[in-house]
Amino acid sequence: MTNFILDSYAWIEYLLATEKSAKIQKIFDEKENRVFTHILSLAEISSRLKRGGGEDPQILGRIGSISRLVTIDQMRSIQAGLLHSEMRKKIKDFGLVDAFILLAARDLNAKILTGDPHFKNMKEVIMI
Repeated sequence: MTNFILDSYAWIEYLLATEKSAKIQKIFDEKENRVFTHILSLAEISSRLKRGGGEDPQILGRIGSISRLVTIDQMRSIQAGLLHSEMRKKIKDFGLVDAFILLAARDLNAKILTGDPHFKNMKEVIMI
């Protein structure tokens, strides 16, 4: 069994059925895989879809039905903040939501599916 966490970038590619979506679909098709989405990614995805003129609540609901949502608590928020601070020393514009996703991937022993250059060359990442 392999765990994967899709970040907002990967979900946008999948939901808009771009050429990169086939690689993501293969992850979904493999029954042994467990797919996760960080709850904060939903905010990024809905913002991106709205700005693109295509906000559809059914699409966002689909995310929760085909992946497991990763939630946060006080301790994880603090840990993500500390990780964010460390990452910003290396990558000046590393996002706070990216820190939450990276922390979740480490907690779940999951690979992050993304095309976000902020994650480039990280061992936890599969670039799409």
